[in-house]
Amino acid sequence: MTTILDPTDERVPVERSITPRPEVISGAVALLDISKPRGNVLIDRLQEQLAERLPGVTFNRYAKPTFTKPAPDELRKQIQAENDFVIEALAD
Repeated sequence: MTTILDPTDERVPVERSITPRPEVISGAVALLDISKPRGNVLIDRLQEQLAERLPGVTFNRYAKPTFTKPAPDELRKQIQAENDFVIEALAD
């Protein structure tokens, strides 16, 4: 078990298990731009690199309305329904 500290409340650390990682990435991968400046540039390059290494994987692009708030529930549900993996990218 790994302890992950939650920065929202340091008084009581939350213990969480790390999700098991599959050995092979297949299916659909969500690329989520959190809407920071140049995040789309980072995701463009990331998608190019991953497409070369992961033939047959589908990449779906999404963007949060603003980086200052969590993704809306509707967007999170859409990403979960349409994808097997999520990569969240930010840049400045």
